[in-house]
Amino acid sequence: MTDPNEQEIQPPQNVDVPDQLPMLPVRDIVVFPYMVLPLFVGREMSIKAIEAALAGNRMIFLATQKALDVENPTPDDIHAVGTVGIVMRMLKLPDERIKILVQGIAKGKITNYIQTEPYYSVRIDKLPDTKASVTTLEAEAVMRTVKEQIERIVSLGKVLIPDVMVVIENLEEPGRLADMVASNLGLKVDVTQAVLEITDPIQRLRQVSDILGKEIEVLSMQQKIQAQAKGEMDKTQREYFLREQLKAIQKELGELDERAEEVTEFRKRIKDAKMPEKVLKETEKQLKRLEKMHPDTAESATVRTYLEWMVELPWSKKSKDNLDLKAAAKVLNEDHYDLEKVKERILEYLAVRKLKEKMKGPILCFVGPPGVGKTSLGKSIARALGREFVRISLGGVRDEAEIRGHRRTYVGALPGRIIQGMKQAGTSNPVFMLDEVDKVGMDFRGDPSAALLEVLDPEQNNAFTDHYLGVPFDLTEVMFITTANLMDPILPALRDRMEIIEIPGYTEEEKLGIAQRYLIPRQLEEHGITGRHVRVAEPAIRMIISNYTREAGVRNLEREIANVMRKVAKKVAEGKGQGFPVNPGNLHKYLGVPKYLPESELEKDEVGVATGLAWTEAGGDVLYIEATVMKGKGQLTLTGHLGDVMKESAQAALSYVRSREKTLNINPDAFSKQDLHIHVPAGAIPKDGPSAGITMATAIASALAGIPARRDLAMTGEITLRGRVLPIGGLKEKILAAKRAKLAMVILPRRNKKDLEEIPKHLLKGIQLSFADTMDDVIRIALGRKPKPAQAAKKPSSPAAPPRNRAARPNRGGRPAESHVPRPAMRTAPPALTR
Repeated sequence: MTDPNEQEIQPPQNVDVPDQLPMLPVRDIVVFPYMVLPLFVGREMSIKAIEAALAGNRMIFLATQKALDVENPTPDDIHAVGTVGIVMRMLKLPDERIKILVQGIAKGKITNYIQTEPYYSVRIDKLPDTKASVTTLEAEAVMRTVKEQIERIVSLGKVLIPDVMVVIENLEEPGRLADMVASNLGLKVDVTQAVLEITDPIQRLRQVSDILGKEIEVLSMQQKIQAQAKGEMDKTQREYFLREQLKAIQKELGELDERAEEVTEFRKRIKDAKMPEKVLKETEKQLKRLEKMHPDTAESATVRTYLEWMVELPWSKKSKDNLDLKAAAKVLNEDHYDLEKVKERILEYLAVRKLKEKMKGPILCFVGPPGVGKTSLGKSIARALGREFVRISLGGVRDEAEIRGHRRTYVGALPGRIIQGMKQAGTSNPVFMLDEVDKVGMDFRGDPSAALLEVLDPEQNNAFTDHYLGVPFDLTEVMFITTANLMDPILPALRDRMEIIEIPGYTEEEKLGIAQRYLIPRQLEEHGITGRHVRVAEPAIRMIISNYTREAGVRNLEREIANVMRKVAKKVAEGKGQGFPVNPGNLHKYLGVPKYLPESELEKDEVGVATGLAWTEAGGDVLYIEATVMKGKGQLTLTGHLGDVMKESAQAALSYVRSREKTLNINPDAFSKQDLHIHVPAGAIPKDGPSAGITMATAIASALAGIPARRDLAMTGEITLRGRVLPIGGLKEKILAAKRAKLAMVILPRRNKKDLEEIPKHLLKGIQLSFADTMDDVIRIALGRKPKPAQAAKKPSSPAAPPRNRAARPNRGGRPAESHVPRPAMRTAPPALTR
């Protein structure tokens, strides 16, 4: 059935266009001649214009508005050039709008507005196409160009109705071709209106060609961008499809999805880790992030690594302590010779741990020379406790992030060494050794020593926060042990948080026991030989200790024993025999000529020579301080590479002796008519430290008074101007040096008498200790007899020949024994122990 509101109207043939027509303003389209299109009309004035057209010859003038958003346009809002159209069909819609089908007939131009109410009525002039202004050949070329451009545009993705393409291909008139192309490209209204207003067909077609050229450039760029995006999208889609296919295959095979399996595994491991509540919350948050991420993104790899660290850390896993004190003592005695103070401290810790289940781990600091067994002692402590042992070296560490870790925002971020060590231990209560804490550096990346404060402070390390983890980690049950060669370089605030346990050097007897019980059996095993192949006699071991090594520890001793074992192993491998005894007579065949000779002894008591004791990093040493007088003007000369402290001690000693000139029967003119020269042999070795004062004073008093000092006596202590003797440090090392030099007596400050309790009793055998409160006591013991009369001091005998320096004493090979071996710098006392 036909809608009663729809009227079918046949277009008239050979229509004459009148010069006065109703006008319909259109907003979003430009109508061209020969163009058929539907229009929806809703404005009241426009409906009345259509009714007026239908009441007459059905013709209406279609002009485009300049502004699309004007609801009631004025004549100024409407383009003057438009198209005369004929209404071919009309349909009234339910919403009171009218749908019409119009066909363009000819172009026209408004010359005058006849009326504006109730609709626009205008007077127009018809605008026929002018005659082509160029040759037919050029017109043909432009038409072909436009048609090729249309084909190019369609190939670039522009959608045109197939029927329109057929019409364009068959058109031979330039004007109609330009109108057809412009009306079907979907261009902007102002661009299309500009084409409509050109009356010359060839010029109009050229304008269309320019428009098509720009459109081709835009479409080409658009296609390029779409191709790139499509390539990325195709790759992503391909990977997605492959993964989905892989999932389907895994599902058919009964295998779980890889991501789901990974998340499930993480969730199970998080539950098994038994993390604290705060840590658990953060870990689950990161797990949810991982679950939502694409598995191949860089961020998912970062989160995955973080979760692996979190689940592998020992949040609640502990090792059970071995609280059997006897068994622990047995282990410590098996592994280490002597070191009673350290062993006693460990047994005390076990005893308290046995009585109190929860206690903070101690922070011990083993201070001692290299090779005394600080690191190996930590391993023994872990074995005695039944705990895991972790060791990290802090030597040369300069970056604070080495302790606290790097933040996860950095590429390749990792936790610090503390958290790495805890992961390595696998338990929350290991024995954690921080080696070389005195060698930590500092630069623009922070101060690692300050970062260690939080680690080693028992009041703070219950919530140690590593930058990488971002959550607190409890270190209270960790037994931290630090090692250092010297106390001075350690940050004072850090030193305050540690319990200092000094491990001094070993005596010859201790080194002998260590070599027999530990070093020789270990080297036999490492070189594949047994006691049947070689037997090292005890005198040979003593000779290695005294003539081939000079150290506080046993590292070089073990190295020399290994040297012997290598040569024996070579002989055994060559089949030259089975048993090879090593004794003092043939030791040089294995180790060469001795590197050191025993401490030289003075052949007799000499005037102006006093024996002092010094502390070095390799143990104690003996100093023969010489003083001599000569004609002069009372000047004091100091030689021997002395530091500022020893120079000041020499000045103080000289002032004391001058104040005692009457007591010592020294001629007063000696200080104004004689020069005094004090020399400490081995001048190439730096010497400094506050404990050589009484030795220098004794040498000066002996030289000025002409009284020989005892050659079998050594002394150590600092002097004041009033003659008081001040205490010193490094007592054990100095007594060791005196024993090596086979001295009979040592003078010590009386205030050091209390320190003898910490020295093994066997070390004190064979040596007499005398204690002095003042320098008068030292003079009485050292000089040993009454001074000569003052007159005798006026004509001093020729200076006594200086004792032969051990550094220049030739050995059996005829060359200085120490000329090729640098000795450690001498310090008369460790700075941390002096007052």
